[in-house]
Amino acid sequence: MTSTAAEVLRLLTVRGETLAVAESLTGGLVAAAITAAPGSSKAFRGSVTAYATELKHQLLGVDDTLLDRRGAVDPQVAAQMADGIRKALGADWGISTTGVAGPEPQDGRPVGTVYVAVAGPSTAESGVSGGGKVSSLRLNGGRTDIRMESVRSVLALLLEELAGEQTGNERAQDTEQNGGT
Repeated sequence: MTSTAAEVLRLLTVRGETLAVAESLTGGLVAAAITAAPGSSKAFRGSVTAYATELKHQLLGVDDTLLDRRGAVDPQVAAQMADGIRKALGADWGISTTGVAGPEPQDGRPVGTVYVAVAGPSTAESGVSGGGKVSSLRLNGGRTDIRMESVRSVLALLLEELAGEQTGNERAQDTEQNGGT
């Protein structure tokens, strides 16, 4: 996980972009994984752990009608959390986690239901509210396993988005900076 976080930070730094994190079920573990990597301050803006449902609306701008109708464990909520944290902390990229780590179901969703999301600069330019990419997960294991896999999954989703958006010129600069040819 630390190597994924380090790679995310390396790509963000090469691109001159920043990241913010909105967490629910992971309770700060995503931010901890990112800040464990050396040099994280070059790209990491900060995080909000909005564990209580009303904080998702108050701090992250998640639509309160959506929260009332579907609850906090929903793919659209995850998308709005990612976009909301990006805007709230003035970052280029926002990522989020929401789900049920257990031991009890929540909002009619079984334990292991998790949504992770990424919102980036292209989301903002398109004017799509709460857009971006969301991954739906059905995880097994205990509470700790579900939370750790959620961290790994959201970082992997961001890495996939960052790697997919890199242009040829950025790749050349990156190779140069890292001593490659």
